[in-house]
Formats: sequence, C-alpha cells, structure tokens
Amino acid sequence: MPFPKRELGVRLSSVADIGTGAGRLLMKDASAPAMATGLRLPSFLVVGPPRTGTSWLHEVLRQHVNLPDPTKETRFFDVHFALGMKWYRAHFPASRANMPVGEIAPTYFASTQARERIARCIPNAKLIFIFRNPAQRLISLYRVKRAYGLLPWSLEDAIHRDPELMLSGMYATIFREWQRDFPRQQLLITIYDDLRNNPQAFLDTLTEFLGIPRISLTDAQLRKVHGSDRMTEPRSYLATRTATLLADWCKARRLDGVVAKAKQSVLIKLFLGGGAPFPEVSQEALHKISDFFRSEVEGLEAILNRDLSHWKNHRA
Repeated sequence: MPFPKRELGVRLSSVADIGTGAGRLLMKDASAPAMATGLRLPSFLVVGPPRTGTSWLHEVLRQHVNLPDPTKETRFFDVHFALGMKWYRAHFPASRANMPVGEIAPTYFASTQARERIARCIPNAKLIFIFRNPAQRLISLYRVKRAYGLLPWSLEDAIHRDPELMLSGMYATIFREWQRDFPRQQLLITIYDDLRNNPQAFLDTLTEFLGIPRISLTDAQLRKVHGSDRMTEPRSYLATRTATLLADWCKARRLDGVVAKAKQSVLIKLFLGGGAPFPEVSQEALHKISDFFRSEVEGLEAILNRDLSHWKNHRA
C-alpha cells in the first residue's frame, strides 16, 4: 500500500489547526503577563524534530543553562498553551535564574500552532534544528511511541494512522515555514550525523551560536543517553498506555516530580519494555519511506549546500 503523500497535507493541516481559533484568543492572554512584568522567558529552543539526540543534549546542557526541571518537555507551545504563561514559567527553577533560559522541545518542529505562538511570545528566541536520516528517525520514533503504548499498530498501519510520523520528517517544507516567521540569523540547522561522529565539535557549534561558555564533554556524556534500538514491545499495551496517559495527566497539573520518581523506580519495569523485540523493518518498507522523503532531503541539501545522498539509501 503506498504512503498517503497527496492526502498528507490535508490531514496534517486539519491536525495542526485543531483549536486554532481558541489558541489565537489565548495567545494574547498567555504572552501579555510575561511582557507586562518583564519575566524572563526562554532565549533559545531546540525545536527538534523528535529522535534526533535531544535527550542527550538535554543531559549535557542542563547543568549549564536553565531548562525545565524535572520534565524535559513542557509541551507548552503545542499542547498546554491554554494553561498560561505562569504555568510555563513554573517549570524553570528559580535557583538558576541567572543562567540562560531555554527548552529542549522536539515536538514543536512540526506544530503550526507552536511555531506561531513562539513567534508571538518570544520572537527573539534562537532556534536550533537537528535533522537526521528521515527513514531512520521515523523508525526510531515509531518504536518509542510503540514502547510507550501510544501506538497499537504495525509500522505500515501507523504511518497511515499517525500523521506525526511522516510530518515530522518533512524537513525542508517545515523549515521554510520557520524561516518565514523568524530571521535567518536566529536559526541554526545541525545534523545528527555530526553529533554521532564528533559530539564535542557538534556541541561547540551550539554553544557558540547560543553565546554561552564552551562545555567540555565527559566520557560518560560521549555515550548515547537514549536509543530505540534496545527498546521492546510493551509487556502489556493496555497497562503501558494507561501509565503514559496518567503521566501526561500529572505533568499537566505540575506533578512532574511524581512522574520523575516513578521513572527512576523499579515500577518503570512494570510498564516499559518486557515484551517481544521489535521486528526488523522490511526492505520494501524502507524503500517506500526513503522514496517518500527523497524530495525533502533534496530540499534540505539545497538549503544547507551539503551532500546528504546517504540519507536516500534504503537502510534502517
């Protein structure tokens, strides 16, 4: 079955615009308190997309800048905007008020609402993009969503049913939308391959762009923080999905500490993993995925003036 390229724009437009009318009404209310009181908001955002080393980057940066704690992703600009700026700012530790403020937020990349709200609320923020071989990234994202009970379907079914899997890999198309809302000097494109091949040089590029002191990586930080290659199917899809939804409910009510403690306890083994290994992705599926993203890769090559032909190969 071919992937839904022609219908994708219509489906994604509908998904992205859910609640847009309400969001526009709330946008003024959410941004006004911060502007009126002079409260500090993020000066930078790492906007993704997902599965591009953002968890590793969060671990590296969190001792040097003021990031949300203990939650990595607030989902404020794409999911929780209605909760207001006070809710958002409560995620940033007051004890680090003298540090640069930022957020690692990979779900913002493909969200039209997030982009528009960021442009309205923090128009001077620097934005960092990390792009990865789109076929590899899609498979990694699928496995993580599956492991956390967010998808009950096979890979091919999920591609047709979950728009985010394909949308978040439309790098050139979506980056051009960010370019329309932000000056080019506020945007930094990086490549996941560079992170894997030379993490220190990759990090040096980021810190120079952000204007913060150089961070020397330790041996431990040179290792991957999270990967989907060792993840498995959930032991019980229903139990895992329930736990994930409960965690989201807690985060919306600023009970992030409860979620963080649960993740660090032995209880996490009851809900994450324990099932069968993920099956190998067929060459046919890889071929379809790579072909779908070929024009996006070529568009990114043009933007970067960089050869990314190895991303067009049909390899997991």
